[in-house]
Amino acid sequence: MENTEKTVEVLNDLIEINNDRADGFNKAAADLKDENIDLKAIFDKLSSESRANVTELAGLVGRNGENPDTGNTILGTLHRAWIDIKAGFGGDDRHSILAECERGEDAIKKAYRDALQENELGENVRTVLLQQQVGVNAGHDAIKALRDAQAAI
Repeated sequence: MENTEKTVEVLNDLIEINNDRADGFNKAAADLKDENIDLKAIFDKLSSESRANVTELAGLVGRNGENPDTGNTILGTLHRAWIDIKAGFGGDDRHSILAECERGEDAIKKAYRDALQENELGENVRTVLLQQQVGVNAGHDAIKALRDAQAAI
C-alpha cells in the first residue's frame, strides 16, 4: 500500500506543476505585446504539452485507485502573481518574459528529476515520466535558447 501511496503522491505533485506550467504559459501568451507575439506559438505549444501530461498522469493516478489532483502549487500561483507585479513595473520586455518562463521551466525540470529518483515507482510509471521528461527538457532548452539569444542582442 505504501508503494501506491508514494506513487500517487509523486504523480499528483507532477500534475500540479504541469498545471502551473500550462497556466503560466497561457498567462504569458495572453500578456504578450505585439512586438513579442511570435512567442505565442511556443507558449501555446508548451501549455498544450503540459495539459497532455496532466491527462496522462491523471490516468496513472486513477489506475492506482485514487483521484488525481486538479489544482496548482502554491509556488506556481505566487510565481504568476510575481509576473503580474513585475509587468506592472515595466518588466514586460522580451528578455524579462523569457527569463521568468525559464525560471518556471527550471522548476518543472527539477520536479521530474526528483520524481524519477523515487525508488518505489513502478516501471510503467517510470517509463511515462521519462517520456514526459524528454518533452519538458526540450521545452526548457527552447525557452533558454530564446532567452539567451535575446540577451545577446
